[in-house]
Amino acid sequence: HKCQDSSGYKTISAMQTIKCVVVGDGAVGKTCLLISYTTNKFPSEYVPTVFDNYAVTVMTGGEPHTLGLFDTAGPEDDDRLRPLMLSPSSFENLKEKWVPEITHHCPKTPFLLVGTQIDLRDDPSTIEKLAKNKQKPIPPETAEKLARDLKAVKYVACSALTQKGLKYVFDKAILAALEPPEPKSHRCAHPCCHQ
Repeated sequence: HKCQDSSGYKTISAMQTIKCVVVGDGAVGKTCLLISYTTNKFPSEYVPTVFDNYAVTVMTGGEPHTLGLFDTAGPEDDDRLRPLMLSPSSFENLKEKWVPEITHHCPKTPFLLVGTQIDLRDDPSTIEKLAKNKQKPIPPETAEKLARDLKAVKYVACSALTQKGLKYVFDKAILAALEPPEPKSHRCAHPCCHQ
């Protein structure tokens, strides 16, 4: 909201705050995603279990906004390899656990489906580990379909390690918060129905 002070200059009285909360299984790269985005480098030595909450001012459409970033600890944070892009178990938990939790606690909040650790998609040792469990990387088309089925705003993928797609993920999250998609109306097949 802009208002004029006694000198006639326009000032910003209340900057809009965008709250971005990252949820998902443990060991899928949530904390690294946030650290890499906020520091412009991958945490190579120590990765905390949970990222300290962080706020940054971002410019969108010429207007400043406060972007608040919040991490959550996955209940199974451990050393197992379970990135979303590669792990069918993490993929299933989206449908069974995470999206129902989001829609229960924040029913009108737009959300993105984010594939993390995409740098591992072509990593031979990762592919070999998955193959031992009769698994393979989740194709992007499958993730995009799941995003549509779960009514996510969009599916996006990134690598905190290489930073490929990282800024795009947060740009899309900001856009989803500022311009949430309108709910799709259900059209009645009966000719006398009007909405």
